[in-house]
Amino acid sequence: MEANRSIGQQRDGRRGIWRQRGLRFAAGANVCVSVLLAGVLAFMVNYLAFRHYARWDLNRNSYYRLSGKTLNLLRGNRGHVDVVVFFRKSHALFEDVRNLLKEYVAAAERSQGLTVEVVLVDPDRELSRTREMAQKYDVHQANVVVFECQGRRKYVEADRLANYEYSLSGSRAVKTLTGFAGEEAFSCAIQSVVQGVRPTVYFLTGHGERSIAEYARGAGYSSLARIMRRDNMVVRTLLLGETVRVPEDCSALVVAGPDRRIARGEADAIAAYLARNGRLLLLVDPATTTGLEDLMEEWGVRPGAGVVVGLTLSGRELIVPRYGDHPITHSLENVSTMFYMPRSLEVVGSGEPDDAAQADRACVTVLAANTPEGWEEMDLRQTPPRFDEDVDRRGPVPVAVAVEKGVVSGIEVEIQPTRMVVVGDSYFVSNGALEGGIGGNIDFFLSALNWLLEREALMGISPKPPGILRLDMDRRRMRSAFGIIVAGVPALAALAGLGVWLRRRV
Repeated sequence: MEANRSIGQQRDGRRGIWRQRGLRFAAGANVCVSVLLAGVLAFMVNYLAFRHYARWDLNRNSYYRLSGKTLNLLRGNRGHVDVVVFFRKSHALFEDVRNLLKEYVAAAERSQGLTVEVVLVDPDRELSRTREMAQKYDVHQANVVVFECQGRRKYVEADRLANYEYSLSGSRAVKTLTGFAGEEAFSCAIQSVVQGVRPTVYFLTGHGERSIAEYARGAGYSSLARIMRRDNMVVRTLLLGETVRVPEDCSALVVAGPDRRIARGEADAIAAYLARNGRLLLLVDPATTTGLEDLMEEWGVRPGAGVVVGLTLSGRELIVPRYGDHPITHSLENVSTMFYMPRSLEVVGSGEPDDAAQADRACVTVLAANTPEGWEEMDLRQTPPRFDEDVDRRGPVPVAVAVEKGVVSGIEVEIQPTRMVVVGDSYFVSNGALEGGIGGNIDFFLSALNWLLEREALMGISPKPPGILRLDMDRRRMRSAFGIIVAGVPALAALAGLGVWLRRRV
């Protein structure tokens, strides 16, 4: 009996051992299956997140957020754009360039228009790849971004991506970043390689106009010409005395501040150019006779005899923060333009054409004017200007207008409408004004010119100001912060460790 009992106990022990082994095996298998299922679930979540994701811009300043003009450009074109970034990682703008191009890639995927592919090449580390890509894209220096589409290329250097302000600190020059202009440069480059055709803008010469080859602060337009070329335009001069008509390749004609009368034959050539659905940007200064007064009045604009003033310190500058409702001004929200003693303009014909019979009627829209607190000063010698109820005219007084003829409301036509923009100031985009004025001047000019060229997608994309966090602290607060960071935090960690040690000892 005892032997049988011993055998039964041994059998029960073996069964218990096998049961325990089975339980351990089941637990291990359960863990393995759980880990496998968790891995599959993580893979599925990541796959779905990769295919269907949402992006949010949590940056308070929206530093890399693309403007509506860039999004319209990506949606309105088709093709594939390769972007090769030859940038050193040590460069101050490397992170800005990389993050901004990420926004272009994401926006292109959402727009279902253009596709953008970005390749980053570090010239300091990837020597063989740099040599290969440099030979392919003919790049001889670092810190440049190359855009390519169907064999067309556009190169954007680092010095075009940012605006700087220079100041003297003792005997040393200090360079301070004032704006990141990467979006404007990249969007213009994409438009250049996608569309391929560059508009040609002529500047009239021979009548004292401002020269695009002049570097002087007051009379020169060299800075403006450089900006226009950067905006993918061909800039040339036109002397109508040498030709009988405006060239056929003229996409837009700029008459910038003539101080001598334009001959009748030349004025007729400009009128004939407008009759061929031409585009004219006319900048007129006070107290001058341009010879184009009859042409302007025919298009619904009459230049005045006075200057438009506002409530500024000297009274000679006019700051315009709000504009009329027009495609030119839609991109100028929260951007101010400064005009310098601008000539007054008067609208003598306006209104939207209602039907095809009124297609030849000029539609005039006021772009910029002073406020009701300003006025038109008729005495140009009076300094500072003072309002005279008997002579001067209360605001708002226009200083810039846009004219369009040939548009029929509600009817789609193939004919290109004729467009004209008249501004009562030519100094506001001179070298001196662009250097020392406010940033909205070039935005206003480029928006007007792009409207004339029917390039509304890129109307003056303003540079993004850098987000600078300033901490204003006096000496007492600095000492307190130093004590908390250097002594307080380590002391708190030491006390916590001491408490844990004492607790374990007990």
